[in-house]
Amino acid sequence: PNARAMSQPAEFLPTVQALVQCYQAFEAYSAAHIRTLGLTPPQFDIVATLGNTSGMTATELGERTLITKGTLTGVVDRLVDRGWVERAAHASDRRCQIIRLTQAGEALFARVFPEHMAHLAACFAGAGATEHKRWQAALRGLEKIFRKEPA
Repeated sequence: PNARAMSQPAEFLPTVQALVQCYQAFEAYSAAHIRTLGLTPPQFDIVATLGNTSGMTATELGERTLITKGTLTGVVDRLVDRGWVERAAHASDRRCQIIRLTQAGEALFARVFPEHMAHLAACFAGAGATEHKRWQAALRGLEKIFRKEPA
């Protein structure tokens, strides 16, 4: 970057700050409620992702959650220890396993997922369809910038 560009105030910085602050506020609000349900946010993420499925490989689970591969194994191990998740042999590929909810895990999902969705819905109680569309368009526009997709 040239010195002239760096000496001028960056117009994008307040946008980045607003994006980060919004995400942090959402995470704090969501995580605090998830902890009252007896789970950590990564545990909830896995239970919610596996709910209403027949299970998936660790790779698929990693792609569908916000959890890195290194962290995923430990979180799944703790869910296995608590009896909510199990690892089963893959039907066609002996090298990988399917991670799925147990019966107790399905019961947990049926209890905590609707409760957490209701907790999040309370934040949006006053918003109408037009507002939701506006927010979604703005956020998707920002996402495209970071993914280097044509706007």
